Amino acid sequence: MPDAAAAQPYLDAARRLAPKVRAAREEAERLRHMPHALAAEITEAGLFQLYLPRSMGGPEIPPLPVFDIVEEISRHDGSVGWCVMIALAMAMNVSRLPAEVGRELAGTPADYRAAGSARVGGTCEKVPGGWRMRGRWNFASGVENARWLYCTCVELGDDGKPLVGANGKPVLRALWVPREQVTILDTWHVMGMRGTGSRDFTVEEVTVPEHRSIRSDATPPRHGPMYHPRTWYSIVWTPSAANAIGIARGAIDALQELAQSEASTLSTALLRDRPAVQATIGEAEAILSAARAYVVSAIGALWETLRKGGEPTDAEVMHARLAITHGMRESARVVDKVFHAAGTNAIYTSLPLERCFRDIHVAIQHGSCLPSFYESAGKVMVGLRPSDFGW
Repeated sequence: MPDAAAAQPYLDAARRLAPKVRAAREEAERLRHMPHALAAEITEAGLFQLYLPRSMGGPEIPPLPVFDIVEEISRHDGSVGWCVMIALAMAMNVSRLPAEVGRELAGTPADYRAAGSARVGGTCEKVPGGWRMRGRWNFASGVENARWLYCTCVELGDDGKPLVGANGKPVLRALWVPREQVTILDTWHVMGMRGTGSRDFTVEEVTVPEHRSIRSDATPPRHGPMYHPRTWYSIVWTPSAANAIGIARGAIDALQELAQSEASTLSTALLRDRPAVQATIGEAEAILSAARAYVVSAIGALWETLRKGGEPTDAEVMHARLAITHGMRESARVVDKVFHAAGTNAIYTSLPLERCFRDIHVAIQHGSCLPSFYESAGKVMVGLRPSDFGW
């Protein structure tokens, strides 16, 4: 089935859920996590499982249709869009396991909802039948609505000391723990993305079966073109760009609506009638549309190579990762422009523009948006090999 046709029901669902996403914004801010009722509807629509491999019962929707879906949700609320984005990253993580293990985690019908942290927060040691682990992890977005927790641990040897790999670094192991075996801590007190519920959690002396773990340097099974090890970060970060671009689109929407009815302290002229505001909206549209087009072009070219079974070139990987970082940073620039164009009208927490401003400045702290990726792109362009992760 063509990519667009397979993805259309999910995009339709995202559009259908948009009013409920908007209606839940205040509750999510108050709770500091996505309301359970909304999470249940998103789960039923299958939006948390879009990147889950078909071999595990998932839809395995390619990155560009997924981009459209996450962008649509994020346009109405950045926190909900972020939770969908993180859930997709978790679905990519489970693709590192054998298909039968993924089916166990996802269940029937497939409902793989996970949270966790790529940060190393714990240790694990070999015991009969599996791994005994413990630790504390942070930034577990969506943890209140997750079924599984993804935990990155340092492997300990028989002497209790960290094992060291051939690269001279500690050996890491990813483990999947049922939600019932973790303790969630109320640590999510932040400026933006409040509705993501990105809380800390702890695990105390839990034994995880061998089959629900994998070493970080292990060669994962190949479930399909989406899960090529060379392009893993490009695919998993495409929704990160969609989230940021969706937030920026929501900010432009908010200013357009505000401009129809609001003036300011020093002038009775409506915002819509002011040349400076008109110019800002036009410039913001151009910046955002150009950034979005680069993401679509670069990810589209990369996906075409993967879909045909080809090996991605350095240039294709470079453009994909550069487009994602650039798209996110340009989104922040757009939000800043429209926020300041609205003047003091923008600062009220009752209006979406203020939330867009807070959310985008949290979004660009994500690892997919590091300024060093510009340097990495430049290295590729002059024939060098980047030193950052994922190459």
